[in-house]
Amino acid sequence: MDSAKKLPVAVIGAGPVGLAAAAHLLERGLEPLIFEAGPTAGAAVEQWRHIRLFSPWRYNIDAAAVRLLESAGWDPPRLTALPYGGELIERYLSPLAALPAIASRLQTGARVTAVTRQGLDKTHVRDRDTTPFTIRVEHRDGETRDHTVAGVIDASGTWSIRNPLGTSGLPAIGEDAAAARISAPLPDVGGRDRASFAGRRVLVVGAGHSAANTLISLADLAKGEPSTRILWAVRGASAEKVYGGGNADGLPARGQLGARLRRLVEAGKIQLHTGFGISSFKSLDSAVTVTAVDGRTLDADIVVPCTGFRPDLDILREIRLDLDPAVEAPTELGPLIDPEFHSCGTVPPHGAKLLAHPDRDFYIVGMKSYGRAPTFLLATGYEQVRSVTAALAGDRDAADAVHLELPETGVCSTDGGTSCDVPAAVPAGTDADAACCAAPEPVLVGFPTGLAHGRSAEN
Repeated sequence: MDSAKKLPVAVIGAGPVGLAAAAHLLERGLEPLIFEAGPTAGAAVEQWRHIRLFSPWRYNIDAAAVRLLESAGWDPPRLTALPYGGELIERYLSPLAALPAIASRLQTGARVTAVTRQGLDKTHVRDRDTTPFTIRVEHRDGETRDHTVAGVIDASGTWSIRNPLGTSGLPAIGEDAAAARISAPLPDVGGRDRASFAGRRVLVVGAGHSAANTLISLADLAKGEPSTRILWAVRGASAEKVYGGGNADGLPARGQLGARLRRLVEAGKIQLHTGFGISSFKSLDSAVTVTAVDGRTLDADIVVPCTGFRPDLDILREIRLDLDPAVEAPTELGPLIDPEFHSCGTVPPHGAKLLAHPDRDFYIVGMKSYGRAPTFLLATGYEQVRSVTAALAGDRDAADAVHLELPETGVCSTDGGTSCDVPAAVPAGTDADAACCAAPEPVLVGFPTGLAHGRSAEN
């Protein structure tokens, strides 16, 4: 980034990882320019604000962001507590975004539509590494403007593009036509969306933590609305991966989630249909018929898609990317996070070296860096941006010395869910702090005090 030191570094997305990237850039003396498509920082988190994370606060806050907040007199949360998404916004993201150092560099209602090299499409080689980037942005005032930047950190996540409900990675026949019968991922079943589910036949599709959380919320709703019927369809032959590690889980709240779900299925409160790969939807006047590949059918009033998400790569068509063909993560990272072989806790520490692409000074971080793999933890993203910002600042030693220790879980699903951090539910009536602390205290992740903790790895 030597030839463009006076230009800012674009950060796409003002979620937890994007704001952490901005904080690290500021500590490095670099100028962030943050683009957030939503109306506020943390707009994607706002969509699941009713969900409690199964990882305690200590896993969900970034060290550089904390240092910036503490310099302004921030009152930190208790690190052992399990926050709701709304608390993550109100206690952490919103105060961080409101700091003058961040607010003056944050543009909301600013949707990035393309990233390229200034004056060069992806076929041109000459002087490519020293040519600044152009970020094309649709702003809230209706105008589209180009911004010139020295580097790009894409932390835009994957929330905006869910995986289809059909098999083979394609929408099922009739899925688009049935859109009115398909809810948003992670609906607020007991709150703002209650009327859509109470007394209805609800089909939840997927075998990740998003599905587990939604199913448990529906079971709670059904206690007061006994005519509510809960159907659960998974592609696999069993739901064992969703039930997870139980008491042996490295994150106790996640183990409790799986155990409670198993009990609900065994008690008949949730009707489980395994081996149910969806081939088609047939819209009826007041319902939808969902047909499996083997011909079985289920009738539902509403379908909840919990099949995971995928990255939006269209905005990067003019960037030279090096992506794993299976999970659409950076090529060297892909085999390390493939959910068929790895859980959250088995992913080795990684930083700028593994996240680099052929276009120098361009990085994808956070959930989007994992492509279609659902095994991402916020702590992983924070270490990614610490390493990436060090690389952009020219500090290769700091960039290559990555430090991260994650809890062993063994329960990450191969069938979607948003990530290993979010979302999951603590069983009703369980004290959040007790759920965290009843088991041995989890390992410390990242640099919460500004000191190096955990294991180191040279990438």
